[in-house]
Amino acid sequence: MRYSETIEDSLKYKIEYRESIFNLIGNMEREAKEKHKAYIADIMKDKEKYRKELGELFGFPLNCRNERNIPSVTSEKLSDEGTYSVYRMQIEIIENHKITGLFFKYNDEKKRPFSIVSHGALGTPELISGMYGDTANYNNMLERILARGINVFAPQTLLWSEDNYGTENKRVEIDARLKRVGSSIVALESYSMMRIIDYFEKQPYTSKIGMAGLSYGGFFTQVVSALDTRIDAALTCSFFCDGSIYIMPDITRKDDAFKFSHAEMACLVHPRKLFIEMGKSDELFDYKKSIKEIGAVREIFGYDCSDWLDFIAFDGNHEFYKGDEHIDAFATYLKQEGI
Repeated sequence: MRYSETIEDSLKYKIEYRESIFNLIGNMEREAKEKHKAYIADIMKDKEKYRKELGELFGFPLNCRNERNIPSVTSEKLSDEGTYSVYRMQIEIIENHKITGLFFKYNDEKKRPFSIVSHGALGTPELISGMYGDTANYNNMLERILARGINVFAPQTLLWSEDNYGTENKRVEIDARLKRVGSSIVALESYSMMRIIDYFEKQPYTSKIGMAGLSYGGFFTQVVSALDTRIDAALTCSFFCDGSIYIMPDITRKDDAFKFSHAEMACLVHPRKLFIEMGKSDELFDYKKSIKEIGAVREIFGYDCSDWLDFIAFDGNHEFYKGDEHIDAFATYLKQEGI
């Protein structure tokens, strides 16, 4: 070919193409707002219907949960810490598929609250529990919940630091392959946490059930507490926001714009307790968008929702809130009888 040109000669056409797609998406998103309003109009009248549809959006196995048998478990005692012991456990989620985690159990048979505590991106149960020393931006969240007399299970999700562990988690590839067969990594890991509850709710030492998490762990807390009414109280930190702005491939589902954002998942927690925390200097999420999303919840209910929902915007970044207001309230609620 005789004709030639520089890269810059065709650059504007590539930019125009990209921007035309963004414009198309913007138009579709504006149209989706009206469809979204119509979709959620009855969310408080038939929450079970919407829980089912949320499960359908994520896919297998959340869309076909028919039984809550006690899953098989293998357990290895790692240490006795005096008042409590630490175990590494594997819980069978589906035949030949297990999830691993650390269980922190008080050394008595007293009935106590139980909580899942979920790490975020680059995290592990070992990191958030202080096994490596410093817990980084988790600010000792697991130890603080445990110290309030709550037995804690910390599951390992597909989010560990590849640099620290020297092995890929392959989350993006696995999610794509799961979606090809009608599932997703969020569906599988959320279902895993429900199966964890299947096991622990049947143990003689378990009373009420809670769930807490930071970042991705906060997202899982929002999803699982929306889907599973056995969770009496949920504490989500550094994730609750406007889902139309923060687009992440693994947590985005087809038709999200028409159906569920964080506000609607929060509505499905009602009337159980939901504690939400966001840092004012969070480098990943703008807490002002979180305030807007809280406003969307209040708009659906028509009142301030303070009887079941509490939001704190704290002075801090993308981290677990160092203050104790919510952890204290979370623990107090789980310890109350007859509610």
